[in-house]
Amino acid sequence: MVTLTDEVVASISEVTGLALEQIEALKKAFEGFDKEQSGIISGTAMQMIFKMMGVNVQKNQLDEALGEIGTSSDEGGKFDFQNFCIVASKFLIEEDEEQMREELKEAFRIYDKEGNGYITTDVLKEILHEIDPELTHDDLDGIVEEVDEDGSGTLDFDEFQEMMMG
Repeated sequence: MVTLTDEVVASISEVTGLALEQIEALKKAFEGFDKEQSGIISGTAMQMIFKMMGVNVQKNQLDEALGEIGTSSDEGGKFDFQNFCIVASKFLIEEDEEQMREELKEAFRIYDKEGNGYITTDVLKEILHEIDPELTHDDLDGIVEEVDEDGSGTLDFDEFQEMMMG
């Protein structure tokens, strides 16, 4: 049985970037595969958990992530909860970023009405004002000045994505 104290959760969150809800979901999945309540699962169990969560992880991707924490699934691959969370975060955060990219592509297409491959800074100001109506004209001008580094008056998708994802 995995005991999650506030300190353990805070530590896992700090190391992995996972939210409390994600850590709780991983804990339930981990415990479901830790039948002996030893606090340890196998690499195969880890891969099955990812599959159940809808995250398709190939063995080579898993081995690469495991190598980053100093182990591999071929070494008997036994993992405690913290290492499981560290590996899981690599795939969950990557999945979130990919989903975010797809959503941004769709939003960009909507605002790029003529399909030119760019949006104007005026359109960007409209988007930003919709997101945060509290922004003043000076705030909007400052943001546009930052993201439109070349002063072209337009943003291509890469510039738009970088601005939205930080």
